[in-house]
Amino acid sequence: MSIGILEVLLVDAGKLRNRDFFGKMDPYVLIQYGNQEFKSNVARGQGKNPVWNEKFRFKAEYPEGTRNNQHKITFRIMDMDTFSSDDFVGESAIYVKDVISLGMQNGMAELPSQKYSVVLADKTYYGEIRIAVTFSSK
Repeated sequence: MSIGILEVLLVDAGKLRNRDFFGKMDPYVLIQYGNQEFKSNVARGQGKNPVWNEKFRFKAEYPEGTRNNQHKITFRIMDMDTFSSDDFVGESAIYVKDVISLGMQNGMAELPSQKYSVVLADKTYYGEIRIAVTFSSK
């Protein structure tokens, strides 16, 4: 089994569904890869078009078992609320098995910055999130 670093650049999001009745949303993103999870900074007052430009690093192993979800990165967009529980805005997922495989062969591989659709709780699409992924083998 080989090990490397999966670096995720959370760039921004756009055209999200506003979950606040008054004012603008304060969105953040929970990023999960396997059993590892990070939380982005809160984009205070940025509403439906937040910008983060944050990098997150995950340890990645290849190959890793036979489960279908082992190479999936999930992005769960939330709206921070002060006086109630945070609201789910939507989520997106990227499968990175091919990037990791190529990175293991070549030492490095990347998915350049691109937009992915955001899925709401009712499974409809609303908005987009922009992400880049780089994998480097150790």
